[in-house]
Amino acid sequence: MKTQNRLLLILVLLLSIKNFSQENPINEKTENDYKNYSYVKTTEILLKVAEKGYESPELFMKLGNSYYFNSNYKEASKWYGKLVQLDEKIDPEYYFRYSLSLKATESYEEADKWMQKFIENKPADSRSKTFLHEKDYLDKIRQIDNKHIELSNANFNSPLSDFGVALLEESLVFASTRGGGKVHEWNEEPYLDLYKVEKGTSNLFENVSSFSDKINSVYHESSVCFSPDQKTIYFTRNNFLNKRVRIDKKGINRLQIFKARLNERNEWEKVTPVHFNSLNYSIAHPSINKEGTKIYFSSDMDGSYGMSDLYVADVFTDGTLGDPENLGVKINTEGQENYPFVNVKGDLFFASNGYPGLGGLDVFVIRGFEKKINNDQEITVENLGQPINSPMDDFAYFENAMGAEGYVSSNRIGGKGGDDIYNFKISECKNIIRGKIKEQNSGIILLEATVFLFDEKGNKLKEVKVDENGIYSFEVSCDEEYIVRGVRVGYVASEERFTAPSTFDDVITKDISLRKEELPMKPCADLAQLLGIPIIYFDYDKYDIRDDAEIELQKILVVLKEHTNMILEIRSHTDCRGSKQYNKQLSENRAKSTKSYFVANGVSSDRLTTIGFGEERLLNDCACSGRQSHNCNEEELLKNCRSEFIIKSIDGKVCETP
Repeated sequence: MKTQNRLLLILVLLLSIKNFSQENPINEKTENDYKNYSYVKTTEILLKVAEKGYESPELFMKLGNSYYFNSNYKEASKWYGKLVQLDEKIDPEYYFRYSLSLKATESYEEADKWMQKFIENKPADSRSKTFLHEKDYLDKIRQIDNKHIELSNANFNSPLSDFGVALLEESLVFASTRGGGKVHEWNEEPYLDLYKVEKGTSNLFENVSSFSDKINSVYHESSVCFSPDQKTIYFTRNNFLNKRVRIDKKGINRLQIFKARLNERNEWEKVTPVHFNSLNYSIAHPSINKEGTKIYFSSDMDGSYGMSDLYVADVFTDGTLGDPENLGVKINTEGQENYPFVNVKGDLFFASNGYPGLGGLDVFVIRGFEKKINNDQEITVENLGQPINSPMDDFAYFENAMGAEGYVSSNRIGGKGGDDIYNFKISECKNIIRGKIKEQNSGIILLEATVFLFDEKGNKLKEVKVDENGIYSFEVSCDEEYIVRGVRVGYVASEERFTAPSTFDDVITKDISLRKEELPMKPCADLAQLLGIPIIYFDYDKYDIRDDAEIELQKILVVLKEHTNMILEIRSHTDCRGSKQYNKQLSENRAKSTKSYFVANGVSSDRLTTIGFGEERLLNDCACSGRQSHNCNEEELLKNCRSEFIIKSIDGKVCETP
């Protein structure tokens, strides 16, 4: 089962079809079948024409396309090869298709040659730019160390097409043509329906059954996802609702996303289309993030960069959806991007043929996507390599919440059917971080030091004493962010933030230098300045302690616990934006919130006082006129949004300065 049955949103770029004379061997019936994507029927006729010795660009284009869009890349490369040998002016897209088809037979050197021809004709295309930037793509992909991934053909595959997996409680939901019924003209195989398979006692999935007669119709259904509470389903279907088929002006029945709710009888009901469906374009392959706040999907709607792009829309608390937003040129290419999936870490996986790969569609990942896109950070698109990818089409990546097991679909050689579902298991990825604790100025090794490991939010995970050589060591998980902090009596604590590599068994070296404790712990000193603490940030208009602020407050907490006779005054300041009365109240709330944090972590309340100055003590000339500052940028304004931690008394000495 090939491309149409997995609904890849490959909207065929029909070339202009010339009027043929009576001698033209391609008859009107064949032309109509080609326009209607009935490629199996068309191919038989076109082959007979070619066998008689007829040659023309149109004939070879149609034969190549008939195989290419059914993912028979080996045959497609044969006819595209004949097309380019005619040495006539053709759409450069055929050089790209020929290159991609050659990769299916692992003819990479020849494939790169024709990709260069594509680049000569379309140098501004993102696919050209990416290829030129990654000419060594094949070596990089082959060097990816995935020996920790075990891939196997799922036991519930059929001799037909099975692909795309979503998890519903203890069952898997997937698309398949195994049910018979109405046959699609594209490849003369049955339309897709949704099925479920249950996990058996042997930990294998078994007992395949139809998913829901409320969801399945006489046309295609595939590509499902569920809301976090698993009470709402989103799925792909042809534009078919209430027994009516809707087509556009060209007679094309587009793909659309529908949703349904689970009722008290455990039945799916109220099947409705999402509001941004259209007769004029397709949308498909929905995927919802862990929080249930975003839905990702593919579409060729107006504004798309390629044959299909990745989009996102907000999911509101009442279940309604926001308007679609294209994920942009940093992700989408002039090729095809499909089957988005966002795991619990916020990594975005998707299938694409627009980036250099092993052939057909490959699965790519942008690690930390949701965090990076929200913070406008640089993103990197990575090929997952083998065995997830192959020279054929690999798509519909899905992993469980732990990320240790998942599924990918592929039409690679050796499968049971056209498209098969493959199960993969990933050994837990671990790295080692180790280093020495040294004295900052002399570089001598410090013994009797303690090293703490924190997660990215500042939660303590482990602590160890350095060994006789002043060395510490921790085992950490791959691709996670950590903080490692060195502490020794008589020295100022120091820490390093790092992200563990995504490769297995790496060793990260982080030596930590400590300077002797020479802090002037005297009355009126500001601990924030002494400890080198930057601005304690709060979210706009809020006074909750943020994760990044908590890490800094932990340093103050250590000092408070070491100096139990210290009295501290927490002072909060704002910039001049907003009314003076509002800023005063906001700063007081922030100071009190900071105090509450220390009290909750074991500091006596009578050792802490608070005061909110609002905008009374600006550090610079960023004053406001009409409640707006016209002479300062955002960075300068933020310098006033600070917290101070003033030592009011220590060791019996009192601060006299107000």
